[in-house]
Amino acid sequence: MFQKKNHVFILVQIIIWTIYSGIIFIPQIIIPELNFLGYKNWQLLLDYFFSVCLLTLLSISLKFLYDPYIKLDDFKLWEIIKMLFLIFAAALFYYGVLMAYNYLMLHYVYQRPEVLDHPSQSQKNQIAFIFVMGFLFFLWIVIYTIYRTTLQIKNNKMDRMEIENTLKDSQLNALKGQINPHFMFNSLNNIRGLILENPEKSREMITRLSEMLRYSLTKNEITTIALEEEIEMVENFIEISKIQMEERLNFISQIDQNTLKLQIPPMIIQMLIENAVKHGIAKLKDGGQISLETNLENNNLTILVSNTGMLTIEKDSTQLGIKNIEKRLYLIYGEKASFKLQEIENKVIAKIIIPIL
Repeated sequence: MFQKKNHVFILVQIIIWTIYSGIIFIPQIIIPELNFLGYKNWQLLLDYFFSVCLLTLLSISLKFLYDPYIKLDDFKLWEIIKMLFLIFAAALFYYGVLMAYNYLMLHYVYQRPEVLDHPSQSQKNQIAFIFVMGFLFFLWIVIYTIYRTTLQIKNNKMDRMEIENTLKDSQLNALKGQINPHFMFNSLNNIRGLILENPEKSREMITRLSEMLRYSLTKNEITTIALEEEIEMVENFIEISKIQMEERLNFISQIDQNTLKLQIPPMIIQMLIENAVKHGIAKLKDGGQISLETNLENNNLTILVSNTGMLTIEKDSTQLGIKNIEKRLYLIYGEKASFKLQEIENKVIAKIIIPIL
């Protein structure tokens, strides 16, 4: 990529200086009246070629001096002074090389040393020529500075996007890592309480837990999964919870068949169900009901999880599950997704709206 950019730069310089030198030399070839020094066409063409080569080499030299020594990200007066130095150094260098070229060519190739005494070669005109070239290189520096600034802004934007994406992936992986210990801890506690009391049910719970752990491990590196896969894990979790809570937990679901293939963040519904069990049904003496509903609304997937109970926040609660859901939705969908938790008529209702990508 670096080599390609250098090749493009050199090609652009050749084109620019070919056009510039052509404006000076080609009219003298086409219109003899403009050739007041009496140069032959082959001499003008040779000078034309030399001018293009010298200006191109000077441009390349300016670039390789500009890039390491002019600091655009910390632009101060000193940087302007260095730019002015480059401009006048280039103008003086061009003038010196051109004068040496003219002297050698007029004396030893063109055999016309008298041209050096022509009025057009006066000291006043020579000084004016240096300032004209200085202005020309000033324009070059300005244009190249604009190009470098634009390129730097673009690179900074790309770097920022790359950093944001890396941070986003890191945050998502960290948030996924919070989920696995969360449901596994609760399930292991359930197993511990049933091992001696009911070994058969304990084995059933272990089987379902292994399925959940397998799901967790295989989906941990995936940002989104099909809704139907998530529902399978939810059903496993409900069955595990029912073994412990028995008739106190009633679960119903109304799943729109058109939503089964839609993509959602893995474990996001499972966390809602888990919170409904832990903070809702488990705290009610007579238990209650959890319902799961999905449907399509205005090209959005709506997920509703409701449970019997009241919306209360315990003093020692970190609200890890709720914050997890909010952060994951924001990292994946930005402002297009929403999450709302509220209490309506003795029911806690969690509502997630996800755009269909």
